[in-house]
Amino acid sequence: MIKNARLETQKLRNLSFLIYIMCFLGKRLVYSSMFFVTLQLKYHNSNRFMTETKKIRTALVSVFHKDGLNELLAKLNDEGVKFLSTGGTRQFIEELGYECGAVEDLTAYPSILGGRVKTLHPKVFGGILARRDNHADKAQMEQYDINPIDLVIVDLYPFEETVASGANQSDIIEKIDIGGISLIRAGAKNFNDVVIVPSKNEYGMLLDILKASGANTTLAQRKAFATRAFGVSSHYDTAIHAWFEANNA
Repeated sequence: MIKNARLETQKLRNLSFLIYIMCFLGKRLVYSSMFFVTLQLKYHNSNRFMTETKKIRTALVSVFHKDGLNELLAKLNDEGVKFLSTGGTRQFIEELGYECGAVEDLTAYPSILGGRVKTLHPKVFGGILARRDNHADKAQMEQYDINPIDLVIVDLYPFEETVASGANQSDIIEKIDIGGISLIRAGAKNFNDVVIVPSKNEYGMLLDILKASGANTTLAQRKAFATRAFGVSSHYDTAIHAWFEANNA
């Protein structure tokens, strides 16, 4: 009986010691896990900040009104940003003394249909819409030789002004911008990677950022531009719809 009692007591002691060891190791594991989680969170937050801040390297410029563009182009040029453009906008940029690549050279297509089709091409829109952190997108960019476009500056055909001038229907129809509005929507959709300047009213916004941060933009700034962009797009389409409604009789 005494031996059995001693044996049971020893078993209880061994079990207690085992439980103590397990608890001790468990705490160590918990503390280690917390340490690694903290490190991962710090890395994630740091990495997130780095991916949210994007540098403008290439800008596509396609504007109707050129006034107010000079200072913005000068600052972009100082930051080493490369320009792409078409037609009159490209001529304007080159006359200011800046190099400017032709969209026609990029796409291997000239401006066609009386200027109705200039920028509507996968090499242009692929460069705008491609998600920089998407491996499949990056692979296709490499496959089809598509270069990223980080900044899109647009000023649309003056549809409302043309209507207000009393122009005939043919002239009004030709002032319905297709390529420009498509560029605005594409740039705004991909605000995670692209800055979209949808009208001359936003030139000053971008200029202030360039003066403060160089060619670097934050996600919040790009999203603010995207918000402006969809506002411009919505207003433009509303004006076109109103004209068609009024002239549908």
